[in-house]
Amino acid sequence: METFVNKTVLIFCTALGIILGAALVGSLAAVMVKEPPVSTMLKLAREIKIWAIVAAIGGTFSTFEVLESGLFQGEVRAVIKQLIYIISALAGTQTGYYLLLLLSGEGQ
Repeated sequence: METFVNKTVLIFCTALGIILGAALVGSLAAVMVKEPPVSTMLKLAREIKIWAIVAAIGGTFSTFEVLESGLFQGEVRAVIKQLIYIISALAGTQTGYYLLLLLSGEGQ
């Protein structure tokens, strides 16, 4: 059974993993093509944030459907849950980006 807290943590960690994985694998590709890996890693992390959020919450359409039904049918609880899921995904992406900044030595 998936509880609210479990799903929130899962979304956070998924967003974090997407940012870290994409940036690290992207920096490996940068090494292969003789580009600077650290700047490529940070650039990828900045550019992929929105996609990490979308992937972590399971796609945009289901979220928008819940938001729509919540707003127009008075289900405030569903809207609040979805907003917390989005905030959790945002926190995961920002945490991943800050970790990469720290690893690169630029986030001091």
